[in-house]
Amino acid sequence: MVWAPEAPRRTRELTQLQALRRLDSGPRGLAEADAEARLLRLGDNAVPVHRPPSWPRRLARSLRDPFTMVLLALGLVSALIASWGAAGVIVLLVAASCLLRSNGEYRADRSTAALRALVATTTTVRRRPSEDAPPWEREIPVDQLVPGDVIKLGPGDLVPADVRLLRASGLTVHQAPVTGESAPVPKRAVDLPDGDDHLCWQGSSVATGSALAVVTATGGDTVLAGAYHAPVRRSTAFDRSVNQISWILVRLMLIIPPVALVANAVLRGRGLEALPFAVAVAVGLTPEMLPVVVTTALARGSALLARTGVIVKRLPALHDVGAIDVLCMDKTGTLTRDRPVIDASVGPGGLPDPEVLRWAAINSFWTLHLTDLPTPDALDEAILAAVPGPGDVEGVDAAPFDPVTRVSSALVQDGGGHVVVVKGAAEAVLDRCPGTRHQDLADRLAGQGARVLAVAVADRPAHHRLGDERGLTLVGFLTLVDEPSPEAADALDVLIRRGITPKVLTGDHPATAARTCRDLGLPVGLVVEAGTASDADLAEATVIARCTPEDKARVVTALRAAGHTVGFLGDGVNDLPAIRAADVGICPRDGVDVTREAADIVLAAKDLTAIDQAIVAGRRSTGNIVTYLRIALSSNVGNVIAMLLAGLALPFLPMLPVQVLVQNLSFDAAQLALAFDRADPAILRRPFLLRPRGILRFILGFGVLNAGVDLATFAVLGAGEQAAFHTGWFIENLLTQAVIMLLLRPVARVSRPLWLAAGLLAAVALLLPLSPLAGPFGLTTLPAASYAWLLLVVILYGGALSVLRTRQASRKSA
Repeated sequence: MVWAPEAPRRTRELTQLQALRRLDSGPRGLAEADAEARLLRLGDNAVPVHRPPSWPRRLARSLRDPFTMVLLALGLVSALIASWGAAGVIVLLVAASCLLRSNGEYRADRSTAALRALVATTTTVRRRPSEDAPPWEREIPVDQLVPGDVIKLGPGDLVPADVRLLRASGLTVHQAPVTGESAPVPKRAVDLPDGDDHLCWQGSSVATGSALAVVTATGGDTVLAGAYHAPVRRSTAFDRSVNQISWILVRLMLIIPPVALVANAVLRGRGLEALPFAVAVAVGLTPEMLPVVVTTALARGSALLARTGVIVKRLPALHDVGAIDVLCMDKTGTLTRDRPVIDASVGPGGLPDPEVLRWAAINSFWTLHLTDLPTPDALDEAILAAVPGPGDVEGVDAAPFDPVTRVSSALVQDGGGHVVVVKGAAEAVLDRCPGTRHQDLADRLAGQGARVLAVAVADRPAHHRLGDERGLTLVGFLTLVDEPSPEAADALDVLIRRGITPKVLTGDHPATAARTCRDLGLPVGLVVEAGTASDADLAEATVIARCTPEDKARVVTALRAAGHTVGFLGDGVNDLPAIRAADVGICPRDGVDVTREAADIVLAAKDLTAIDQAIVAGRRSTGNIVTYLRIALSSNVGNVIAMLLAGLALPFLPMLPVQVLVQNLSFDAAQLALAFDRADPAILRRPFLLRPRGILRFILGFGVLNAGVDLATFAVLGAGEQAAFHTGWFIENLLTQAVIMLLLRPVARVSRPLWLAAGLLAAVALLLPLSPLAGPFGLTTLPAASYAWLLLVVILYGGALSVLRTRQASRKSA
């Protein structure tokens, strides 16, 4: 079952003459002046693609991130209470995040535009200098074609527009990018159309033969363009995770500041003067650097991938590709090399027989040499690769493969006699062998997932003229299978070891797809046909055969509904619905334009190894983001708990709003180094998501520990001089935060940027109270004994963190 595009009705059902008259054209082609006028009226022959947004629109789109909205709300509240420092810092962080994200997506759009330029090509068109002049042929860019142009097609040519065949000789076309059919499709020029075999669509390519055709549709009127519309922004795994984390923080920020304000008013008699402190508590709870760290981590991963030819068009897609646990793909061109190889040579009795291959090679060799085909058929190449030549058999005459009769014939001299050798589709050859009853054997061979050819011979006189050969004797059958991609088996094994389930979605026969999977060592579980399977079966099956584009999208939707994060690798128009439905759409750069435009990630080639590189980069980036969230929120939650308790117990605010701001700014700047940190090897072995519940459990446990250390610091400092208390807690906070950055990471080995950031953070803690800025920030110099006590608290805190982290790692390994 394959997809049949709807051709333009104005020419699809007409005779050749009627179609040419409707297009106001003829076999001699258009006059140059007429073609130029049509080009001005109809526009270039280019598929309309999604125009990248302008810089202002790109920046505005970056502001729609939910956490960015939270920060802007805090900045607005800070401005309303005249806390200009906090408001300015928040605006600066939001601007940095938006600029980083916009720049990354701009560079991805620019790279995609460069890929479009790489695939520009030309075509041979037949035109006339004037109405009365004879036609002449020349090469023109494909974007200058217009309806009514007459073009020539040969082996390897891309079909540059939707066309109707006027003449064809042995023409077969690869139209998998349009319909999903893996094998070349025979095409013929007929006057009275019956079906679609007289039409070729833009995006397909000529496999064998040659043709003269008239262009019926260009640009936005082609079947290829009709399948495209502007990408619809879908909710992805990244969006869902960020939204959940953001709403948790929003709820906390809506609850904690009013509680702090009311408690200070009731228990300490502080009214509106406690409002800046309440806002400072909200700011202290907020990981202000989250948008910057997220964007920096994803942009860094995208930049590293770009060096290998992998383009991430949408930064959050890097997180999503690291989170996928199911990867859907086609068989042709991904798992196989789109090239057949000989599987078996079987006699009429079902036993191996090399004579079948020998006679098939004789047919292929002399068909190629005596008919002067412009390019060998892929099946003939496979046969001759197994048997190099015809031996001592001499060729006399040959007839190439005919798409109508589905056979090729060669008349040869073998010893003293002449023999006609016929090779072709099993049912076509068997029909020419009277009294033969071997269709069951052919069906059984086909049921094993192979393409089946039959070979038959008959004695003929020397002067015999080849025609519709009958009265043949069956020699046997050849089975051919698609040659597996040499990298596919290893790449599939790597994906499986990374916790990803590959699923094969194909338009082929179920047995053919299952055979390919078995040859590559991929465990074949449930095999279903898309048209008859339930959604539950689609989500469970390893191989889904006979897929239409709508079936592929249905499979992806069923998998997502079952809780999976789904990636889809495709390169054709028939893959568009599934690419749009997936969490991550992936396309090689030589895919059709509309599919490449809709994809989130563009690969240098249709290579599973490149996908693995993207998966590793995505998991590494997500791991750094999660590490930042754990560290920032653990520290922030502990500080907020301590600030609230101290605010109720002390006769003064435990920390001035400006000190909270400086502390947060210093910690936030240091945490930017986490975007460049080493990744935990464990996260590379399984799909990795931003999981809000897991992060929340982590930060509550370590946040309570952090609050306990702060309360111990309060006991050491006492409720004496206000400036000394503020300074002591300020120093302890920054030092413990430096310790958290080093110890709350999943990897023991610390990267150089992180060592530098932690060292600078500790330097700020120790030197700022001794600097000229101490006075404006309400800090003072502490006695040496206070430094000793604070150092002891920090050391004990580091020891407790190490013990807890070791226990947590032990539980995970168990």
